[in-house]
Amino acid sequence: MKSHLFKIAVFVFSCFIISCTINQKGGSMITSEPFGTTPDGQSVELYTLKNDNGMQASVMTYGATLVSLTAPDKDGEFIDVLLGYYDLDNFVKKGSYFGTVVGRYGNRIAKGKFSIDGTEYTLAVNNGPNHLHGGLKGFDKKVWDGKIVTTEEGEAVQLHYLSKDGEEGYPGNLDVTVTYSLSNDNSIKIAYHATTDKKTVVNLTNHAYFNLRGSGLILDHEMMINADKFTPVDDTLIPTGELRPVKGTPFDFLTSTAIGSRIDADYEQNQFGGGYDHNFVLNKDGEQPTLAARVYEPKTGRIMEVYTDEPGVQFYTGNFLDGTITGKNGTVYKRRSGFCLETQHYPDSPNQPDFPSVLLEPGQEYNTRTIYKFSAK
Repeated sequence: MKSHLFKIAVFVFSCFIISCTINQKGGSMITSEPFGTTPDGQSVELYTLKNDNGMQASVMTYGATLVSLTAPDKDGEFIDVLLGYYDLDNFVKKGSYFGTVVGRYGNRIAKGKFSIDGTEYTLAVNNGPNHLHGGLKGFDKKVWDGKIVTTEEGEAVQLHYLSKDGEEGYPGNLDVTVTYSLSNDNSIKIAYHATTDKKTVVNLTNHAYFNLRGSGLILDHEMMINADKFTPVDDTLIPTGELRPVKGTPFDFLTSTAIGSRIDADYEQNQFGGGYDHNFVLNKDGEQPTLAARVYEPKTGRIMEVYTDEPGVQFYTGNFLDGTITGKNGTVYKRRSGFCLETQHYPDSPNQPDFPSVLLEPGQEYNTRTIYKFSAK
């Protein structure tokens, strides 16, 4: 009997050790709770990840949305560095893509049309003459299935959505998972995976708006973007097809520069969108995630680094925030009160044969990763 109890005790202790090891690898504890119900009656869950340093990230199943993300300043004080809301109703009613996963195609497709093997597909036009972020009811407005999973890096939140053939005009049943994990080096990692049963186009990203001071304008944030070139756009923000060198333009962020220092410069590309809303062609080093951008906020000392295996990043300075949206803690979101660094393939790639392909075929897997890493000095 004693021997039997000893074996049980050893087994329980072993399970405890394994559980602790898994948690240490991932660096986060995860809890879940109800977060409300959509107008059509779907229940939404909120998952909260917390690492050993006290950093937290919250993700909800509506839009696979990153709801909040805390980061420490130079004195160790944590604040939420994301624009958005703390309740589901505002996400549903006000939108603006705060922290959401956008797809099936993030960014713009010219005139809402593209062709595959001679067949033309017509998408919803919801941004002037163009298609934007998946259409009228893209992935940001869907309720995903969520669960806690164990990955090689520890516990994570995995969100799943099946986009059916013909949804918003796209071909093929697209099976999508997005996995969020939080590690002890203060990195929030987002892994995207998708498969299809018919040739289609895919370009997934997260549309988080950041402000490393928590509120106010982001013009004094110092930005570095690891890109020698960018893609100029026409007056509807569609790329012209050119890959233009950043040197000698307001788009040169190879050296860390205050966002506001040249944002209103008299340059042909800055007149469109009232600031930065452009794709940067990243300097890549192999297939693994490499440094795409680094942002430093001088008052708090917060630093955010962005790593990705994607070929581009859309730098957007909240040009269309106009003070009509009240967000977290009653903050009014004015123009340029947040910035986005949306890792991606280039806008309008389905219509630009010289851009990296966004075509996904049956039997292939779409896999891409982006990491937002936080520190302070």
